[in-house]
Amino acid sequence: MVKKYVIFLKRIWRSWFIILVIIIIILAFYNLIAAIILTGITLLLFVFSYIPSFFFKNRVVRFLKNYYRIKDDDIIKHFSNKKDKIKKVLFDLAQDQAKKDWLIVFVNNHYIYFHKDIIEKYKNLYQKGYGEKKIFDLLQKIDIETRAEIKAINTTLKAHNRLSEE
Repeated sequence: MVKKYVIFLKRIWRSWFIILVIIIIILAFYNLIAAIILTGITLLLFVFSYIPSFFFKNRVVRFLKNYYRIKDDDIIKHFSNKKDKIKKVLFDLAQDQAKKDWLIVFVNNHYIYFHKDIIEKYKNLYQKGYGEKKIFDLLQKIDIETRAEIKAINTTLKAHNRLSEE
């Protein structure tokens, strides 16, 4: 019996927006002012619901800029194990990094953040004509762990047109 009640409440929670729209429409027939006020309050609450996620994303970016290279596991440890939230923020940042000076790559089911200094060193070595192995050997001192990371950096920079072939 309790499970059916919980399932019913979950179904209502998932469709809260539709229920609210129906209530506003019904209320508009009887009292237009109250419907307008309820709509305004709803829109205001909807806008305020995005503010915490915006601040969290900025907090993650500020945290990332303190490191030369950091994996998502270390970020999750710092932010109290908010794994899904961190993965979503890193995914969003990785999608929108064409004009950023840092880089986030996805290698072996992990997001890895690279500071702008590492990216500049990689670009300089790439423009000098060094191959993947030589770049890996030189950047391994900085904290690059695998050649797959070098390949992912190369692929991501090319995908975002940030690697000039001069």
